[in-house]
Amino acid sequence: MSPDQYCQGKAAASGSSFYYSFLFLPAAQRRAIVALYAFCREVDDIVDECSDRDIARRKLDWWREEVDACFAGNAGHPVTRALQPVLQQYNLPAEYFQEILDGMTMDLDRQRYASFSELALYCHRVAGVVGLLSAEIFGYRRRETLKYAEALGTAFQLTNIIRDVREDAARGRIYLPLDEMREYGVNPQNILGGFPADNLDALLEYQARRARDYYARALSLLPEEDRYAQRSGLVMAAIYQTLLNEIEADGYRVLQQRIHLTPLRKFWIAWTTARRERRRHRQHLKKPLHV
Repeated sequence: MSPDQYCQGKAAASGSSFYYSFLFLPAAQRRAIVALYAFCREVDDIVDECSDRDIARRKLDWWREEVDACFAGNAGHPVTRALQPVLQQYNLPAEYFQEILDGMTMDLDRQRYASFSELALYCHRVAGVVGLLSAEIFGYRRRETLKYAEALGTAFQLTNIIRDVREDAARGRIYLPLDEMREYGVNPQNILGGFPADNLDALLEYQARRARDYYARALSLLPEEDRYAQRSGLVMAAIYQTLLNEIEADGYRVLQQRIHLTPLRKFWIAWTTARRERRRHRQHLKKPLHV
């Protein structure tokens, strides 16, 4: 199995919504973004699946060394071997990969966040930085696109936090800011025990408004001339916002059940969004230039 095949298998097996956003990219970009996604899956699986924190920490330290080896041209793991050829081609900074690992280490060091300002750092490291790396692979002309990509990554992570309340609690983690939980009168112990908490729906509605604010901020920052290049992010935004709408329609009952979109629905959203962006791009190209 080649490194690219390994990464493709990792991406397809995850069932993630990200996979559907890659389908409409040119082959070279698709290989690069799939390798990046596979890296994120590898390191995320460590903190989610390794019950011994010391072992998980050592594994993350190994990945730090492997990232250094990858940038030195000595990659050994299939994922870093797939990443190595595209690092310079797409201007992917080593410090971004290390920052992702910093975010994963936060999951080992803490299981609560006192305020959103603390949570925002975590979201930046595990998702905003991934957005920045993705933007480099997709390509852009204007620097504002990087601000869009970072904000969009944070929006995705905030949506994940709402969706995964039950799964995170099963691992002893609560990503909802503690000061906001107190404000809404939500007891963390109820969440950890999987019991419906009074006002949890109101607290999660507040979290959803914050996520939507991040989506709106991201889209407002994306220059028109970079929309088509960044269409994979727009596909993901469409899928994730639909997911957020479904969670809202279900009354934020995320402790009772996990809300998800079917693969067919994800593909339909991806296809229609990509088609819409293609039409928009063609119309943009037809507009006369202002002198």
